[in-house]
Amino acid sequence: MNEQQPKDSQDFQHGYTSGVEGTDRQNYEGYLSSQVSDEWIKDRVDNKRDEIRQIDQKLADTTAQRRAAYDRLQDHIMQTTLAGKSAEHLEAQIKTVEDEREKLKERRENTASEYSLLAGIIFVVAGISFVAGDLIISHEIVAYALNIRNNVEAWMFAVGLAMVSILLKPAYDRLIEEPYLTNSSPEASRRYGWFKMGLAILSIVTLVILGWFRYDAYRTDKLKEAINKSIKNIQLNATPLDPTNPNPVADQRVLQKIERQLQQSDELNLQLVNSPWALMSFVLSGVLFALAGAVCLGIGLPVLQKFWFRWLQADPRLWRLRRRRRKLEKQHQAVQQEIAKHLTQKNIMDHELAVLPSLDELRQRKQQLVDDIDRLNDDQKLARTDSRIASFNDGYEKGMAARQAMSEEEFNQFRNGFFSVSNLATKARSASDQERLASGKTNFTNPRPVNGLRPHQAVRKHLADGLDTDNE
Repeated sequence: MNEQQPKDSQDFQHGYTSGVEGTDRQNYEGYLSSQVSDEWIKDRVDNKRDEIRQIDQKLADTTAQRRAAYDRLQDHIMQTTLAGKSAEHLEAQIKTVEDEREKLKERRENTASEYSLLAGIIFVVAGISFVAGDLIISHEIVAYALNIRNNVEAWMFAVGLAMVSILLKPAYDRLIEEPYLTNSSPEASRRYGWFKMGLAILSIVTLVILGWFRYDAYRTDKLKEAINKSIKNIQLNATPLDPTNPNPVADQRVLQKIERQLQQSDELNLQLVNSPWALMSFVLSGVLFALAGAVCLGIGLPVLQKFWFRWLQADPRLWRLRRRRRKLEKQHQAVQQEIAKHLTQKNIMDHELAVLPSLDELRQRKQQLVDDIDRLNDDQKLARTDSRIASFNDGYEKGMAARQAMSEEEFNQFRNGFFSVSNLATKARSASDQERLASGKTNFTNPRPVNGLRPHQAVRKHLADGLDTDNE
């Protein structure tokens, strides 16, 4: 243990001497207090300067860390913004696809047919059959009744007449079928019922007339067949069985009988052709075929069209939209994952920026330390001033005590020794050095007194000042 005992310290010895000499102790106490304050202030200033250096380093490190973190944060923010826009675009596409799917589903449900596909095919086949029958009737009328001998022209005219069914189809659709299926109003239902009833009556009447005409034609055909048999019998009975006469002469009476039979056959043909049943059969069958073709096509074609739309247009389109929606949902899920990743990184960067020291707080702390150092420097200046004043007062008290204890002879001897040339030069040099140290302008490469006096000049000045004091 190298601890210094109180009686061995310099302060103890100085106090002991001061006590023996009887000098005032407050001067040295003030000196000690100021000296301790000066040392304490110096330590505090050094600590605060170290803290300022640490704060400067921390400011530099924090600024670099904040800049790097902010750059990464901006990158994640930009990526999040881009991914968000991509997600919004994908959501808009998904919504568009979903709206189209809903509209297409609703349209598909609205196009449901009251008839089955088989019924639609049967109606279309029936309509084509009616048009074909009307075409044949029209060709017969054109070829024979209108006396158009050119076969191509006759078929062209017949096709034009048969297309009357196609002309009647839009009228039937718009006036009869469509109002009945869509509006279902009493008027539309009543119109549809009257039309169906009228068409049924026309069909029955036409079938009755055609049946009567077929019976008349059948009866005429049988009568003609009987006449032909009668003619053959007359010819066989009138032919002689003489093999020697290869060219027998016909009997005039036989020829007259045959001619009468042929006239009866012609009369039957004329009666059949001129029959009102034949006229009504042709007219009503033409009208019925045209109307029936229009009705059957008006029923069958919409059925086929609806099934065509449902099976060959709506269903494939729904399947493609379903695939596109799944693809967009996968892309949207990937974008959402990317957004979540960038948001996580953004939150991490925000946390890093939050836990970093605040630059403003560091600058405020630095400014506070600078202000504290300035205040401590002022306190140190005062402490040093008080220390030097206390030291001077203590020395002055000791000198006064020594002066009172000296005799006149001892004082003269001390004064002569004190004012020797070498002692004065030493004191002058010491005073000059103290002035330089106090002013803080010492040039260690060429130390010279601040007042510009050489050592011997300073000695002379000090002697002159001492003599002036003695004379006073």
